[in-house]
Amino acid sequence: MFERLENIKKRYDVITDELSKPEVMSDIAKTTKLSKEQSDLSTIIDCYNAYLKAQSDLNDAKELAKDPEMAEFANEEIEKQTNLQSKLEKELEILLLPKDPNDGKNIIVEIRGAAGGDEANIFAGDLYNMYVRYAESEGFKVEDLESTPSAAGGYSEISFMVKGDSVYSKLKYESGAHRVQRVPATESQGRVHTSTATVLVMPEIDEVDSDLDMNDVRIDITRASGNGGQGVNTTDSAVRLTHIPTGIIVYSQTERSQIKNKEKAFKILRSRLFDYRQREQDKEVGAERRNKIGTGDRSEKIRTYNYPQNRVTDHRIGFTTNNLDRIMNGKLGELIDALITEDQRRKLAGE
Repeated sequence: MFERLENIKKRYDVITDELSKPEVMSDIAKTTKLSKEQSDLSTIIDCYNAYLKAQSDLNDAKELAKDPEMAEFANEEIEKQTNLQSKLEKELEILLLPKDPNDGKNIIVEIRGAAGGDEANIFAGDLYNMYVRYAESEGFKVEDLESTPSAAGGYSEISFMVKGDSVYSKLKYESGAHRVQRVPATESQGRVHTSTATVLVMPEIDEVDSDLDMNDVRIDITRASGNGGQGVNTTDSAVRLTHIPTGIIVYSQTERSQIKNKEKAFKILRSRLFDYRQREQDKEVGAERRNKIGTGDRSEKIRTYNYPQNRVTDHRIGFTTNNLDRIMNGKLGELIDALITEDQRRKLAGE
């Protein structure tokens, strides 16, 4: 581990030296690339430097302990620095775990009402509001893409983008089937019903990162339908993309501009295509995929929201909290931290 850390430190020093050269500073593309790499390494370097300082302080304390008059103070310092070194070593182990290359990306989220009719659609709307509130609390920006409102409330389906610093690293575990247990507003007997909504979280795939072949895409321009106002419906602004090899269809009509609708549609298509290919690869991996916390499989029941008991349980990690009201208000930090911690534990254990 420490050999690897020394190599990272050397690379960090090389980057710092490169960024000080005029010929590099004048090259915006190269400067941007090096600055990003430096930023990615800075957390590891800060932790490693703190570890090295603790090691130096520990050695000093051991030397000081040889003086009988300073032994008591030195022994306290030895214990302090030993504990600090142990803590920093564990942090370094986690920092050196293989990174998901998509962790720093924005995301596209799709939520659909599943089993349970109107109540499932209402719950889909509740999940949407939960994620929007969480995003706002984190300083992320939410941009709605497409939605099909339900007559009873909520949505039969809704898709939106969340933009911000390392959004995917925090919300990638949300993919799967979310189950709600509560008394619907339409239930006259007061009976608890169980309904589900599915969530799919996909990283936003940049055009440069995508291997989308435009020859595989059929583009149809149509007149927008449904809600949107007169201005939307009087122009041929809606865009439908069909990816012929996979059969993936994306429809975008929220903007008055055909160009903007096409841009949104391609963002969604690139992300859906990435997700489709990931699923195909993961089928070959088999058991390894099942050991992951976030599989992205809509059919996998990942969490239950029990309203009568104000309880939320994440079934993948056995995590339960009696703060359902806070979670539905966007206070997802405790739950997300538990998922990240368990994911790191499994990786460290080689599972």
